[in-house]
Order: sequence, then C-alpha cells, then structure tokens
Amino acid sequence: MSTDSQRDLLTHIFQAQRRALVGTIYRMVGCLYTAEDLAHDAYLRVANAARERPVTHLQAFLYQTARNLALDHIRRERLRGTFMSAAPDGTTDAIAAPQPSQETAVMDAQNLTQVEDALATLPDRARRALMLSRLEGLTYPEIARRLGVSENTVYNDIRAALARCLAAVDDGDTA
Repeated sequence: MSTDSQRDLLTHIFQAQRRALVGTIYRMVGCLYTAEDLAHDAYLRVANAARERPVTHLQAFLYQTARNLALDHIRRERLRGTFMSAAPDGTTDAIAAPQPSQETAVMDAQNLTQVEDALATLPDRARRALMLSRLEGLTYPEIARRLGVSENTVYNDIRAALARCLAAVDDGDTA
C-alpha cells in the first residue's frame, strides 16, 4: 500500500473512530481536553510511523498508540503529584534551585557581553532611545520629545537597536 493511500486510510479510520478513541482515552485520563489532545497526538504519531514503514493494522496501531500516550500522561501526572506533595507546604520551592546553574550564569554573562558590544556599535541616538525606553521606562512620545525627533524615528531606532542586540546574541550562540 502506498504512503498516500495509507495516510488516506488512517485519516478515514481516525475520523470514523475519533469519538470512540477519545472516549477510550477519557476513561483512562479523566479529562476530555487531555483525551482530545492525546487522540490527536496518536494520529500524528501513527501518520509519521506509516510514512516510515507500512503499517498493516492501522486501527489497532492507532488505539495502541493512544493507549500508550494515555499511560505516559498518567505516569507524568503521578510523578508531578509526587513532587508537588514532596514540599512540606505543598509548594515546590524546596525543589527548584534558588539561583541559576553555573552553566546558565556563564551563558548569561556571555550574552550580556555580546549585547554590550552590540550597543557600543549603535549610533548614539539609537542607543539613547533604547536606554530611555528600557531602563528609564519612558514612552515613545516622551523619548521623542527628549531627543527632539519624531515618534516614528524613536520606533525605528529602538527596533534597529533591539535587532542588533538580538543578532549579536544569536551570532554568539552559533559561534
């Protein structure tokens, strides 16, 4: 059976069996929205599998995939419940580290250096507009009055400044 005909057959089976499939999953997970999501995920997974290799019993494979996804969901929820009940007052403050990891701190420092370097290459007006907006919290009209330019100029300067900062960080990530 060709990939296209298998996909068409799977779509037909899914449409014909959707209510029953969702009902089966619903009885397992107890939430209609989650059941709908898991049924859709099952369809997508079976469709991907059918593209890679022929599947002889699509309906059975669809139901088994949905069942496995539902069981995985139940396990994740139980695990989440275990962690939630591990904290004495029901919060998860005791689980999360209060400070970033060393790796995150190093990456943040590198990003900050890249942004500072990018800011140094900006024209003075664009750099000042960005600082007035982000650090002092001024609105575009306030910045325009202070710099003696139009609001549109302020918008364009800040947009260009942010784009340059983002590009600097993105270039640093790929280096």
